[in-house]
Formats: sequence, structure tokens, C-alpha cells
Amino acid sequence: MAESLSKPVQELIVNGGSELPEKYIYKKGENAATDVSYPQIEVPVIDLSLLGSQSAAGEEELGKLRSALGSCGCFQAINHGMTASFLDQVHELGKQFFALPIDEKQKYSRIVGDLEGYGTDSVLSEHQTLDWTDRLYITIYPEDKIKLRFWPENPEKFREILNEYTRNLSLMNEFLLKSMAKSLNIEEDCFLKQCGEGAMKIARFNFYPPCPRPDLTLGLKPHADGSTITFLLQDEEVEGLQILQDGQWFRVPIVPHAILINVGDQVEIMSNGMFKSPVHRVVTNSERERLTLAVFCLPDAKMEIGPVEELVDEKRPRLYKTMKDYVAIYFENYQLKKRPIDAVKI
Repeated sequence: MAESLSKPVQELIVNGGSELPEKYIYKKGENAATDVSYPQIEVPVIDLSLLGSQSAAGEEELGKLRSALGSCGCFQAINHGMTASFLDQVHELGKQFFALPIDEKQKYSRIVGDLEGYGTDSVLSEHQTLDWTDRLYITIYPEDKIKLRFWPENPEKFREILNEYTRNLSLMNEFLLKSMAKSLNIEEDCFLKQCGEGAMKIARFNFYPPCPRPDLTLGLKPHADGSTITFLLQDEEVEGLQILQDGQWFRVPIVPHAILINVGDQVEIMSNGMFKSPVHRVVTNSERERLTLAVFCLPDAKMEIGPVEELVDEKRPRLYKTMKDYVAIYFENYQLKKRPIDAVKI
């Protein structure tokens, strides 16, 4: 079946829908949300200002980084160099955009065959269960890959603030890839080198409107990211993110003005499985809307990625193949409801 576009979730609500449309309902046996109260996971908090220091505290923080990424695959980054008021401005961009009239938002609608723009899930099958979310999906780096027609002109400072946020994340991304390598006692540029000169960053503003039946649907279906690193600016007030660990779902707490960072499949591959790309999902809320901003860092599609040689030995044989354009492999398998990283295991 060719791809089709579904209506934004916000429109369903505006049109007075108190019932959940069939295509958003998870069938029995699927991984549906439930009314169960899930336990909270303790996500390690890492101080980035210590991570780069040559002191004993810096060594301790590197150890924490290695441990966090080897277990739950994520951490809360504090002292990242961005002020609370600046992060509030970044968050406000998404809030203001999704509060615009529908016809204003539709100026930035994505088209069939293109991920970028304003819209919802790609509909690839009539049996597909859709996510209860609307998105604005845009490339933010490098400049020659940016499609400005998808960048809102309203809110007024959208471009200026998002460009500043991108600059900050670019520095943080490089610093973290080096720190991750250092934590494994390997050459500090070895992850960075695999990303190449044409590495990309894609932003996805996620808007989860209140949902009439949170027990029957999900804001985002279970998946692991196809990125190297994902930066998530959480909603400051409304929880929703959950991580799967040892077959159990856990709630991810909110740490105000921290950036939640997780590794994606491509770092799991590069680290030969030393770092884990976590499976996660988003549940919905019957009373409150939730807004987050995820930024995905991706290697240049022309670069070969694979396990770093120093992390392969007799005790730890090579777990993954070497490949180019993992993102294409990712989407192909994701649409088939398969875990994409399994397709590149040896």
C-alpha cells in the first residue's frame, strides 16, 4: 500500500471527539498502554561540567556515564551550559506553534514521501495502529540540508532560538561522543570519526493532546532510536515517557531543565553492545496536553559504521555488521514491526 496522510490528532479533538477512533486503539495482545501504575526508574544524573575535568570527580563522572549507558542507556544531563530561561524559550516555541490555528499550521504540512513538516504518523497499512501525537519534524543541521519552508515564521523568534539551541547541542554532542569513548578507554575520536563531516541533526517537536482513553492507545509506540545520540527536552510538568528494562515498563521522572540523553542504535553498534539503545514509549493523559522536543543526531549516510576495533576481542566477539545508511535499514524494519538493530546483528 502507498503511504497516505492521516488528520492531525488536534483536529479530531476540535471536532468534538470524545470517542477514540478505531485506528488509534491497540488490539488485544498488542503492546497497549494500560491503567497500571508503573514504577519510576532512577535515571542517573550526570554533571557535564565535571565530565570534562581531569580531577578525581571527573573520573567518577566518566564511570557514571559508562555505567548509565551500559544499563538503562540514558541519563539526565545537568550543568550543560544552557540557562533555565533559555530552555523555557525553546519549549515555548513548540507550545506556541501547536496553539496556532489549524490552517496556519497546515502551511508547514508534510507531503507524502517526506518525513519533514507538520503532521502525524506515515500511514503505510490500513491495519496500522496510529500514535496519539502530532509532530513538527525538521532538519536543523547541516545548513545545506535545511528546508526552510517547513520552519514556522510564527512564533516570531522560532528560527533564531532554534538555531541557538542547535549550536549548543552540536557542542554537547561532540563532547559526549568523546566522553563516551574515554569512558571505554578507547581513542576519544573513534565514535566521532564514524559520524563524518555530513552528520545531521533532526528536531521533532512532539505534541500529545489530551486523550479520551489513555488505557487504549499510546502517544508513541515502543521503539529504540535509530540515532547515535538523542537529546530530549521533556515537558516540565507532565510525565509520559517510559523505558523498558528486563521486560518491565518504568516511568521516566522529570528533572526540571535537565536534558534527557539516550544513545540510539548506532552507538550501540559502534560500541559493540557496550552501550544499550533503550526501548521506550510514550503514554497519554486524559486531562493534560504534553509537549517535548527530541533532537536526533545521525551520522553521514555515506559513512560506514560498525563496532570500533578496540572493542572486539575473543571475550567480546563482533556483534554487529559494518554498514552504511543505518537509517534506511531502521525505517524498513520499523515499518515491519521488527526491532531494526536485530537486522544488523551477526
